[in-house]
Parts: sequence; C-alpha cells; structure tokens
Amino acid sequence: MPATVARLYRYPVKGLSAQPLETVELSPGRGIPLDRAFAIAYATMANPADGSTWMPKKNFVTLVRHERLAALDARFDEPTQVLSLHRAGKRVARGAIGTPVGRAMIEEFLRAYLKHELAGPTRFVGSAGGPMLSDHAEPAISVIGLATIADIERVTGRPVDPLRFRANVYLQGTPPWAEFGWIGGTLRLGSARLRVVERIARCAATNVEPGTGMRDLSLPQDLQRGFGHADCGVLAVVTEAGTIAVGDEARVAAVGDETGVAAVGDEAEPPGGA
Repeated sequence: MPATVARLYRYPVKGLSAQPLETVELSPGRGIPLDRAFAIAYATMANPADGSTWMPKKNFVTLVRHERLAALDARFDEPTQVLSLHRAGKRVARGAIGTPVGRAMIEEFLRAYLKHELAGPTRFVGSAGGPMLSDHAEPAISVIGLATIADIERVTGRPVDPLRFRANVYLQGTPPWAEFGWIGGTLRLGSARLRVVERIARCAATNVEPGTGMRDLSLPQDLQRGFGHADCGVLAVVTEAGTIAVGDEARVAAVGDETGVAAVGDEAEPPGGA
C-alpha cells in the first residue's frame, strides 16, 4: 500500500501544543502557515527578540527548560486571532493576540504560571505574517514516519506519543528510518514538492509528555543507546507550491533524480543497528 499523510499539525505558539489540520496550502520557501508564528520571548536578552526576525531558541521560553508548558492546551482561532489556553479542560486565559490588550492578557497568565521558573520578564511576540520562529533559520517542514516512532518504542519499552517530536507531517506506511535515506531527494506530499535537507537532532524537550507536562522519558539517551545517534525525522523545504491533506499519498524521488517522483523505497537499515 502507498505511504500516506496520517497526521498534519502546526504549532502556532512556539513551545505550546499542536493544532491538528486536515489540509494546508504550501508556498515555496515557507513553512506551514502560522506554524511557530508566535513565541514567548525573554525580555532581558542582550539582543531581545521581538518576533520581527528569526532568532535562536535561547531567546524564547521552550519545553527544554519549562516542561509545564506541555500541560497547557493552546487553541488558536485564525479568523479572529484569538488564543485560548486551557488546563485540565478549563480555560485559564484568552486574548486576541493581534491586539496589545489581548497579548497583555496572555503575557500576564504565562508570567504567573511560570513565575517560579523564569529568570526575568517575558513578552508574547510574533505575528501572523512574520517569520517562522522555529529552531532553524530556514523555514521548513518536519516529517516523521510513524514506523520510526514505533521502532523507538521497541528500544524504550514504553509508548511514545508522536507529538513529543512536534513534527508537522506524520507518515503512515513508510519503513522505519526510511526518512534518513531521503536527504537530498524530492518528497511529494499531495500536490506539493519538498526538498529533504537534513536530519533533526533531538533535545530534552522530547522527554516531556504532551498534556501532562511531566518529564518522564529520556529519549535522546535512548536514541543514542539504541541507534548510535539522537536524531528523529527530517526537515524539508518547500520547492513547489501545492496542497497537503490527511490521507494524501507520499512519494519520494531518489537522490539526484529530477525526472520524476517514484514510490517510497524499500525498508532502510536501522541507523546504528539497534
């Protein structure tokens, strides 16, 4: 059976929860619209981030240091630009983040929520039309095969929620670790084409359980122990505009082959050999 897009996500606020999508329009050189469009910035950095330009993740509040962010359910309404934060099913904050007053409401809650963890003041930054505030300077889309995560579960001996890896696209029907063999090649998702550029190195943010905010796994160490590296998934840059939808077929061309797009290849060898 062909490989398909099983799940599709964006993360409107860096460090906060995923927003599931059914379909998305992609443009060359850009990520998924509104993916990491906003962030919580440290206001006391030597070069403070205001969200108008890309900056490294050290400028922002993230799951690496603040695992309690994962206990918040962030719901972003695109037409109204309203962000609602929920905890344990109860709404705890709401603001129209396109306005100063709305941002102030979100900022006030987050400062109180993280008050015992923050070294200084923070502010909510970014815009719907601004840069993608991801960990990588070049806008990209992250892709992981669900079979790869299943193989990681074999090593950890415990269930691993795919959302720990905060990918945009999760594929069904690809062999474990096949993604690493696509680097340099062309990936077609729906009607869009992407160039696969690099593996994604994983940090301690993956140790945090989505929904609870508990740091209950040691995934980078497990990856290193089981596979000889701490990578999972790949980054891909959009080269041809198109639409991706859940259920769309995923196809990949051989590295250097620009003549056409063939079916996803045979099973890859587990990197490092677990």
